[in-house]
Amino acid sequence: MTENKTKATEASVESYLSSIEDKARRQDCEALAKLMTKATKQQPKMWGTSIVGFGSYHYKYESGREGDSCLTGFSSRKGDISVYLVASFPGQEKLLSKLGKHKMGKGCLYIRKLSEVDLKVLEQLIAGSVAERKRRYS
Repeated sequence: MTENKTKATEASVESYLSSIEDKARRQDCEALAKLMTKATKQQPKMWGTSIVGFGSYHYKYESGREGDSCLTGFSSRKGDISVYLVASFPGQEKLLSKLGKHKMGKGCLYIRKLSEVDLKVLEQLIAGSVAERKRRYS
């Protein structure tokens, strides 16, 4: 069985955030880190070289693959900020309809700018995703 490439590290979250060249994106990521800290009641930690993660959980799939990952997190990518959420949870669709400008993938919420979304709704999405992940894996 192969090991996960993305693991919790001792790298500095502050260093990662300060290395984001675009000032507006850097400020959005700093604000998102504060929002996620509040929503998860967890301190940020680097996972791999580019994911700011919050909390952790252990998963084990039917295939036998298992590992650890962050409960939720985000990463500044080329075009968007990727917010890592559970694929679905009760009430998620309703919240997404109120969020504002975004794209949703299988387990990723893509946001270009925080100013284009409702931050209270985003906080609810993050809290709901974390609760669902804890429910599934605890």
